[in-house]
Amino acid sequence: MNYIVRKNVDEKLVDNLTREKHIIIYGSSKQGKTSLRKHCLSESDYIIVQCSNRWTLEEILSNILKRAGFRITQSEKKTTSGKNKILASISGTILGIGSKISGAKETSHETEITRSELELDPADVNDVISALSAIDFKQYVVLEDFHYLPTETQKDFAVALKAFHEVSKICFIVIGVWLEENRLVVYNGDLTGRVIAINADRWTDTELHSVIQKGEGLLNVRFFDDFKNEVVKESYGSVYIVQEACRQACIRGGVTHTQLVDTEIGRGTDTRAVIRDVVAQQGARYKSFLSQFAAGFQETRLEMYKWLLYPILSASPEKLEAGFKYADLRRAMKEHHPSGDSLNLGNLTQALQSTASLQIAKDIKPIIIDYDQTNSVLNVVDRGFVIWVQNQDKQDLFEELGLPFQPATSQLSLESPAHDEPELM
Repeated sequence: MNYIVRKNVDEKLVDNLTREKHIIIYGSSKQGKTSLRKHCLSESDYIIVQCSNRWTLEEILSNILKRAGFRITQSEKKTTSGKNKILASISGTILGIGSKISGAKETSHETEITRSELELDPADVNDVISALSAIDFKQYVVLEDFHYLPTETQKDFAVALKAFHEVSKICFIVIGVWLEENRLVVYNGDLTGRVIAINADRWTDTELHSVIQKGEGLLNVRFFDDFKNEVVKESYGSVYIVQEACRQACIRGGVTHTQLVDTEIGRGTDTRAVIRDVVAQQGARYKSFLSQFAAGFQETRLEMYKWLLYPILSASPEKLEAGFKYADLRRAMKEHHPSGDSLNLGNLTQALQSTASLQIAKDIKPIIIDYDQTNSVLNVVDRGFVIWVQNQDKQDLFEELGLPFQPATSQLSLESPAHDEPELM
């Protein structure tokens, strides 16, 4: 109810809905990506497919057919790859109203029409396009949580997207947690010019204040100005933290519903303590992330995933928000990893490219960090984690992970040394 329209986000989405291009909505977790879609589109405009971390391309396409109204059964016949084909059938009912005049009684009857079955290869995008065209399908297809899909499935689907663009008018809205504008273009260069990327991550201070102001009107309350300014400042651009901090302040002030008289809230409140309490609700999840990520896929001699956490836990909040360039990480590995200068940087690159898939394999949802291959930057995509780390005993975190703690260098600076090497992968 306190949704705020952001000019550079909402208007960009609306302006591009009729351009027959696929739309990618990306950003950190809990930054309003799904709310954006719900606000700008009516429910009748789209079907939703909620992505799973175990799906293949065939399962995505089969689920699209199901959401479009097809009934899917397995065929006895095989595809060229040896897998079973599927039978896709669709049925509907025609409701006829009879006016049998006997008193005031009306009778009705339903006639079920079942169209002939289509035999499809679930991995063949052309078969799926033909099936959707056969029912004159005109809705958008929304893929929620696209980042949960295995990397290979994401790459396969990026190839399929080109076919949807070339031979049909079916448009997709792909929603994912990452900060990389060209994620799908990296997976398939042919998508250049065929997709529109919308960054839903950025919230200006003015927009965050507008969220609070709209909530004030709905509850008939007024937040103390110092409280509002401090909440916006300490939220690191997280709309979720702003909303939740205001909710906690309302609860502390005894406000649980719209007030009959104008009520002031937040005067004398320790704003930072409120935000710490909000973030602490995720503390167990963040600790689990650290231990599971450090363990990697399996035990290895180099323990690259554990050492990737070193610069993250050593960084200032500003650095965590800005992200870690490849040069930052390479320098940190050379200086602090036991292998030092002899470390094969190919191992670092491989670990970086697998950060998302490791978290998905460990069932870490939503993901905390993600690697932007286009710009070679490791990003924290959960702003609550940035605040949580700053409120922990760093020495305890390092010791729990088996990392060396050096207080003098525990805050990795935002700027790289002037003599740093160029960023070559």
